[in-house]
Amino acid sequence: MYKTTGEQRGIAGFLVIVLAGLLGLTFLPVTARGAASDAHIRVDQFGYRRYSRKVAVLREPVTGYDAPNPYTPSPVMELRRATDDRVVFSGNIEAWNNGAEHSQSGDKAWWFDFSIYRRPGEYYIYDPLNGISSETFRIADDVYDEVLQQALRVFYYQRCGTAKQLPYAEGGWTDSACHLGPHQDTDCRLVTNPDPSTSRDLSGGWHDAGDYNKYINYADATMHSLLDAYEYAPDVWTDDINIPESGNGIPDILDEMRWELEWFLKMQTADGSVLHKLSVAEWGQSSPPSSDPLARYYAPPTASATISACAVFAHAALVYEGEDDPSSQAFGMQMRDAALAAWGWLEANPSAIPSNYDNAGFLTPAVEDSPYEQEMNMLGAAAFLYELTGDTAYRDWVDTHYLDAHLFQWGYVMAWEETAQRGLLRYARNPQATPDVAAAILDEYQTQMSGPDVLGKWTSHADPYQAYLQDDDYNWGSNWTKADVGDMYLVMLRLNLDPANKVNYKDAAEGYLHYLHGVNPPGYVYLTNMSAYGAENSVREMYHEWFGDGTDYDNAETSLYGPAPGYLTGGANPTYSPDGDYQGPPIEPPMNQPAQKSYYDWNTDWPENSWEVTEPAIYYQAGYLRLLAQVSGGSYSTGADGDNNNAEHPACCVSLGYLLQPELISTQEITDAGYDYLILEPTRDGKVTGDFTPDEIEQIRNSGPVRKIVLAYLSIGEAEDYRDYWDDSWVDEAGNPIPGVAPEWLDDLNPDWPGNYKVRYWMPRWQALLFGTPGGENETPLDRIID
Repeated sequence: MYKTTGEQRGIAGFLVIVLAGLLGLTFLPVTARGAASDAHIRVDQFGYRRYSRKVAVLREPVTGYDAPNPYTPSPVMELRRATDDRVVFSGNIEAWNNGAEHSQSGDKAWWFDFSIYRRPGEYYIYDPLNGISSETFRIADDVYDEVLQQALRVFYYQRCGTAKQLPYAEGGWTDSACHLGPHQDTDCRLVTNPDPSTSRDLSGGWHDAGDYNKYINYADATMHSLLDAYEYAPDVWTDDINIPESGNGIPDILDEMRWELEWFLKMQTADGSVLHKLSVAEWGQSSPPSSDPLARYYAPPTASATISACAVFAHAALVYEGEDDPSSQAFGMQMRDAALAAWGWLEANPSAIPSNYDNAGFLTPAVEDSPYEQEMNMLGAAAFLYELTGDTAYRDWVDTHYLDAHLFQWGYVMAWEETAQRGLLRYARNPQATPDVAAAILDEYQTQMSGPDVLGKWTSHADPYQAYLQDDDYNWGSNWTKADVGDMYLVMLRLNLDPANKVNYKDAAEGYLHYLHGVNPPGYVYLTNMSAYGAENSVREMYHEWFGDGTDYDNAETSLYGPAPGYLTGGANPTYSPDGDYQGPPIEPPMNQPAQKSYYDWNTDWPENSWEVTEPAIYYQAGYLRLLAQVSGGSYSTGADGDNNNAEHPACCVSLGYLLQPELISTQEITDAGYDYLILEPTRDGKVTGDFTPDEIEQIRNSGPVRKIVLAYLSIGEAEDYRDYWDDSWVDEAGNPIPGVAPEWLDDLNPDWPGNYKVRYWMPRWQALLFGTPGGENETPLDRIID
């Protein structure tokens, strides 16, 4: 019943032209030179995978630092090839929310959807009415490969206690080994008793953020996100990103994570407990890191750090033990032993849980988890340990505590609950989990994700920039929140929790990535210094001691080197305010702006305190990498043939199918058909009672493995004897029309198709039968197609 023309090049090319006309689209051989990129058009500046949803946002600033800036977009926008400015696709725009201003951005917006264009290449969006264009971007399945590599290399630059040397450190970002001096990491002492007897070697690991300190309770989120990124998209991780371990036959992400995990092992004491943090005890700044002379101290063990590390050790054990190489397997066993030791300490010291670390001796943050966070981290540790060991004691711990999660207490999913949700979902997907508990977790997660507060924000187009956060989530580190919400949508695909909406979850997740890549009001790629990797407007500065204000690394355009590439900065923060000692005028932006415009590309230290907006962090970076890896590799596959299909096809039309008289095929089977275009009868059996409903057509269009363009089929050139309009009295027993009885428009029987008749299609009565007459009944085939 289905037929595809995807392999019939000549026919497919013709059909593309026909369909384009039906859809109000054009593919024109017109050439014109595009203008420089303009602030009224926002795109993912790296580009889009071939089968991704591709929507440029057109904007008119109404409120905020860039307003007023009047703009009326062309009603028809163009996609042009960058190499020769040829128009390859054009289409109508759609006003967001009927032209209303979006409060979080202060903009009016329109969408230009060019999703169906898939030919690899470099392109830009052009507004022919105003003569303006977007940045150049690529369409290709490998469009994010270099971005992924640079974003992972950030962790190499964050390494502590080792030299960053050529050829691994590039572009001037070299430095000798840091924090190996007196009273530093190889001679690190207890902050409350800095006697030589307390000295420990705590070298290694990663600097936490723009500072050089190291915190277990921040690093745990980092490690889980990176371990997830490897588990969810193993094929995207290569062994050639140019770190010292590259070429050893092990994916570089495993080598890089091991650098941090070995520091975790150093932070574990002989009894299994884990030291809380390593930090300076006074304020200071140094660039590069090797010039930092300040003494560094460690905090005593705490339950919270032990819980955090226990979960990381167990998660890492599952990953490394599952590798093929003996080195990784042996390291996985170390992780297993460390996890069991940490859990053993927790069992032996129940009165220590939860901890409430007092931060004595330090000025830096205590980084203590709340009692609830400690309980949820312990639930995650138990889930990983049960999967690792099969010991039912860990299963019982989860079964006893899972209802304490805010997922059940509040009936809500959120990025800030990512730790708790990870543990719950990890347990629920374990085949050995208690069935009723696993089902309750998955049911509640699905209910909340598919409801109005999450998926509903996507399907209702709540954010014209297609990366919705509620107002309260725009604060310090909002870009991390964006990345984590994107992954929440991908959870629904990974676990196949709501199959009817899998395309919506895929598209929504990618929207958060596109936001981070330039589809935001300021038009920033929120990664540092990425001009060499395809971003025309990446952020130029960030708050980071190494790459600080006034150093050779200050600004990507005006200083000698600029910051190292690929760091994700904190993001829009409408809660930002400078220190109370600041005496200057309001810093606008980020102050006094709509939420999404509350960003300024600067790195000034106290009292401006730019770190509230532009500081990176290893956990931001890891959350971004988890999202990027899955999108880059298509590892969240919705089952579409096109998700990882690199076959050459015509420019936009990969496959076209048609389905006639589909009475024997269910709506779900039609939905699951992997066609980009589907020509479909409006009725299953030729009768009004067999018409597809609007809801069924919407399901067929948007809920299958790929989004379909669904075109209605209307038979104009022949009459069929199974349709509503047919009268058996028109023909004799042999099926021939009876003169004087049959309508004048009815012609001879088609000998090749019994029951089909030629028609005199030019006759008004036949046309009226199909198309209706002005003021006529709403019962013609054409009426039913439109309705």
